[in-house]
Amino acid sequence: MPKIRFLPDDVTVEAEVGEPLLDVAFRAGVCIPTGCLMGSCHACLVELEDGTAIRACITAVPPRREQLTVNLFIDPTW
Repeated sequence: MPKIRFLPDDVTVEAEVGEPLLDVAFRAGVCIPTGCLMGSCHACLVELEDGTAIRACITAVPPRREQLTVNLFIDPTW
């Protein structure tokens, strides 16, 4: 079962492969802003440890990872 670590809050939670990242964050008590929930507004944009930007509302927990670190972006317009 992979672990997802959310920064800067430094909260780590176990997740199921294929579980929506937004659901994992909600369960962990981490707030990721949302807008359209379809990925087009980019309100839920977060950055993975390798610098890849993803949209949390349309991204699932990937297979074959022991831990995934997610850096949250705070956009004051959301």
